[in-house]
Amino acid sequence: MAIVVDQVSEPVIGRRQGMEREFPTEVSHLIEKSLNWSAIEEPLVLNTCYALDSSATGNFIANKQRLNDIRFVNKFLESVNQNLPVGGYFLGCVEVAHRRKENFMKKYPRPLNKVFYAFDFLYKRLWPKLPLFKRVYFALTQGKNRVIAEMETYGRLYSCGFRLLDTVESEDKLYFLVEKTGEPDYNTEATYGPFIKLRRVGKNGRIMKVYKLRTMSPYSEYVQQLIYEWNGLGTGAKFKDDPRITTLGYIFRKYWLDELPILYNFIRGDVKLFGVRPISKHYFSLYPEEFQDFRKKFKPGLIPPVYVEIPKCIEDTIDIERRYLQAYERRPFLTELRYTTKAFYNIFIKMVRSY
Repeated sequence: MAIVVDQVSEPVIGRRQGMEREFPTEVSHLIEKSLNWSAIEEPLVLNTCYALDSSATGNFIANKQRLNDIRFVNKFLESVNQNLPVGGYFLGCVEVAHRRKENFMKKYPRPLNKVFYAFDFLYKRLWPKLPLFKRVYFALTQGKNRVIAEMETYGRLYSCGFRLLDTVESEDKLYFLVEKTGEPDYNTEATYGPFIKLRRVGKNGRIMKVYKLRTMSPYSEYVQQLIYEWNGLGTGAKFKDDPRITTLGYIFRKYWLDELPILYNFIRGDVKLFGVRPISKHYFSLYPEEFQDFRKKFKPGLIPPVYVEIPKCIEDTIDIERRYLQAYERRPFLTELRYTTKAFYNIFIKMVRSY
């Protein structure tokens, strides 16, 4: 009797075995869980810290080098994007900041671990964000072994035209599998520094730049939809358990320190003292379309009406803003006076805080 060989399964088995030789077993399981192996062409496995040239093409690209050791991370990710078709896949890895801290604490005895980690924090996390030290830092390190937060990783991937499919941790690295969904954003204004410019929907739907102190990981604005899908909205109609906010960011938000730079927008006339908050395009998209059109008619403000009536959900926020804007449309001066007085009472007497 003739032996029938399944011609389809042989390449599939070869691809799976090839990936298992190059990556931990957990990574192979990650791919198997998220994709159909038969839909993958011969995987292109790389071990590089540099942007890809046009010859490195395929519908599945994997890189063994950590993002932490790539000097120009976005340039690299943009090159991967350009070498993949829409619907193609990229597998990469990174040592995320919280895992780095855990390893530091385990590696050295107490209390030296805290001393060494404090130095590492200043050198690897603070220096690259300060204009005067940034060039010195990269001249010394060439970008090797940099610290990257998990949310920053996802933000960079989304900004470069990818969508997260799944992740797995193995050998102190976070492996991520992403799908190309479009072209990179090529955001030349993305920064690490303490001051940031956020794109927000202003009057007449114009996208304005709002200045703030950083309270989130870099590139956090690109993963709003992802966080919404993961956690939804919580109390106050803000993202529930938002993992993008840093420890220092919570302190800034508690005492409104992050809002101080928006005074520049106030001086320029982009915003008025009291009014609806300038919000992101994603958050704006959660509003009913008819209210979006109504809201666009008004200039946003420094102090929002949600400090007068405290919302519990997004529907509450919409109702509060609608009532304020309708009242303002009828009697601008009296409405502004009444709402501003009440907001200041809640903030300074009742100590209402925004987190």
